[in-house]
Amino acid sequence: MIKQTATAIALALALTACGQSTPATAPEKPAVSAEEMAANGERLNAWFDAKYEEELQFSPIGLTFLGRKDKNDQIDCFTIECHEEQLAWRVAATEEMESEFDYDALSPADRISYDIWKYQTEQEVAGEDYLYNGYIFDQMNGPQGFMPTFLINFHEVSSVADLDALITRISETGRAMNQAIVIAQESASRGVHAPKFAYEGVIDQSKKVITGAPFTEGEDSALYADVKSEIAKLSEAGELTEEEADAKLEQARVALVDDFQTAYEAIIAFAEEDMANSPDPDSPVGADTQPNGKAYYNHLLATQTTTDLTADEIHEIGLAEVARIHEEMEAIKQEVGFEGTLQEFFTMLRDSKDDERFYYPNTDEGRQAYIDDATTHIENIKANLPEFFGILPKADLVVKRVEPFREQDGAAQHYYPGTPDGSRSGTYYAHLSDMTAMPKRELEVIAYHEGIPGHHMQISIAQELEGVPQFRTQAGFTAYIEGWALYSEWLATEFPDTYEDPYSNFGRLGSEIWRAIRLVVDTGIHSKGWTEEEAVQYFLNNTAITEAQARSEIQRYIVMPGQATSYKIGMMKIQQLRKKAEDALGDKFDIKAFHDTVLGGGALPLEILERRIDQWIEEVKAA
Repeated sequence: MIKQTATAIALALALTACGQSTPATAPEKPAVSAEEMAANGERLNAWFDAKYEEELQFSPIGLTFLGRKDKNDQIDCFTIECHEEQLAWRVAATEEMESEFDYDALSPADRISYDIWKYQTEQEVAGEDYLYNGYIFDQMNGPQGFMPTFLINFHEVSSVADLDALITRISETGRAMNQAIVIAQESASRGVHAPKFAYEGVIDQSKKVITGAPFTEGEDSALYADVKSEIAKLSEAGELTEEEADAKLEQARVALVDDFQTAYEAIIAFAEEDMANSPDPDSPVGADTQPNGKAYYNHLLATQTTTDLTADEIHEIGLAEVARIHEEMEAIKQEVGFEGTLQEFFTMLRDSKDDERFYYPNTDEGRQAYIDDATTHIENIKANLPEFFGILPKADLVVKRVEPFREQDGAAQHYYPGTPDGSRSGTYYAHLSDMTAMPKRELEVIAYHEGIPGHHMQISIAQELEGVPQFRTQAGFTAYIEGWALYSEWLATEFPDTYEDPYSNFGRLGSEIWRAIRLVVDTGIHSKGWTEEEAVQYFLNNTAITEAQARSEIQRYIVMPGQATSYKIGMMKIQQLRKKAEDALGDKFDIKAFHDTVLGGGALPLEILERRIDQWIEEVKAA
């Protein structure tokens, strides 16, 4: 799972997918020479880069994620008015593109850039009808967890000016949080209320953030400890005197107590108040229960999958995939000599909490062993990458435990990107508070998904691309991004020394069926009236995951409608495209060239990805 930027998190915007419109019949135009196409492409890419720079200025957080320090004393504006301003800018820019550039006079590669820019604009416009349907604060993506993580891990302090910017940003976070609360209140007034468990998660996370000095007695809070650490480093470097250091710490304390803490207390108050309006957990809790909910969910499916698949079609694909994967699981069950049904095998794996073959000790040593083993598997993949990829990432990858204030038992692992220049590593975060929710059999496959050749590989390469407009290096299409990560789990079977333990291979299948089940339960919850318990039970009946994992997953799907469907739909598309290329090219098929073609254009809607693969196939044939 890849974490998105704060603007998207704060506003919870649901964006839809719109296809490229068919151009009207026009008089036949004279042929465009290769030189003219090249010149048009150069001019278009310069336009894209200029416009993308304008767009970046709307998001100080986005600038920081890119490793830039301009506006590093600011936090994004989270008001609806600011959102509308940005959307108006986007629409005007797209209209300018359409008037300034002749689509037919562009090369196939430049047309892809044109189409992606237009596609993204159409998505944003389509999302306007559902601006208040999403949850601003929930246990997964609320800004209450994102903002301290951002301040601690992504705001780099290498000078006194950077420290001053951090202190200002702490105050700015309070302002931004209050703006997000206003949107949440408006959503609630329109009948959109997060589930009780989501509000409980928000309250728990928020209280953890503001527990400890300077908010309460006891040890320093995570953010205060970070500020102290940054001040100490500058003092040791001789950039702050003792008196200056004390003054900076006092400024930080005031910002934390007066602005930051106040906003968090307001978040807690909102969550506690609106919890009374949360839907009955024993009744249907899907998006289709909201005002305009059916249309909202269909919109999310289109956005997340970048296809026109309906909820019913996705549900049926899920059921078929669950049945297929069960057959492969049966084979492994027989391989390890288990006598009993597949359901009984699931139960044995799920309940053998004290068996060191299946679970790490629920101790600090067990947690470190998890991180060490994940790192080892990633290093093995890394050593063999040149056999499968021509393009390799510059950025390194580190495995870390999730910070205590946002850690949840059994919650999904996730990835935060590094910087485009490779100066900051990508980070694979693991929730390790309860090791009984982290079976050993799942460690290897998750490392490949979140790390290499999954999210880290794809996102790092995208960020480091040359020869494409910069906006494409940062584009995010969930079906492509998560589809690639799930494809990577399967691709890893072709690498040496992977999934050698049959239980790890079972874990791989467990991960894949997990994503197939998502197609069933997400559509079940949001379009077929399923309750939380019905969805949890379907999970437990068809996998070996623990109840803690199943419940955490289902609660995630409830607050993030449609997102979970993107993984399997994207994976299947990439597999289909690989098979298509293998069949078309025969002996000319090159796995490295195929992967470079998939990754070398950045994240794409699936229809545009297929177009890119088709172009590559024709080029190879013609060579």
